[in-house]
Amino acid sequence: MIQIRNIRHLVFMWLLCSLVVIISVDSAVGQRRDYMTEAEIELVRENQDIDLRIDVLVKMIDRRFSLLGINSGGDEVKKKDADKWGEPPTGSSLELFFDIRRLLEKAIDDIDVIAARNNDALKQNKTEGDLFPKAVRKLEAAARRFLPLLSVASDKARDEKERAHILNSMQYCEQIIEAAATLPAPVKRTKS
Repeated sequence: MIQIRNIRHLVFMWLLCSLVVIISVDSAVGQRRDYMTEAEIELVRENQDIDLRIDVLVKMIDRRFSLLGINSGGDEVKKKDADKWGEPPTGSSLELFFDIRRLLEKAIDDIDVIAARNNDALKQNKTEGDLFPKAVRKLEAAARRFLPLLSVASDKARDEKERAHILNSMQYCEQIIEAAATLPAPVKRTKS
């Protein structure tokens, strides 16, 4: 009789512990932070032309630098566009540097996808089109702006996690600059 009671008690405790673990994991997953706000996600969806999408991603990075108190020299969101952009993102410096890293990664991925699937790309986004090299050059200009800022931020990083995100972002900027150097020189069109 005592053994059955003990077994029931153990089973009950095991079920209770399992439930606590499941609830803890579920709430931890629910607290996962996205690197874009809902409004920013919508802007990315709306901007299918690669040059416009890169503009949006670069502006998102500029917003995060601004929130970190770093003047990145980029365009700020105009008052008339504030509704489209929504509330600025929030987060600690670690989270904002994480966002910057992920946004650079997203920009690189978007360009890489077009380069890898050129035949499937929208006509205006093809690598031989006007928008692809324009987008890469815009991203390169932004990477050149971001690199010295990230270098200074790396020296001031609060901890190793923050420094790691900054160093990864610096590597992405260097990769962007290297990739842009492989583009053919822009063709100047003359008016006929």
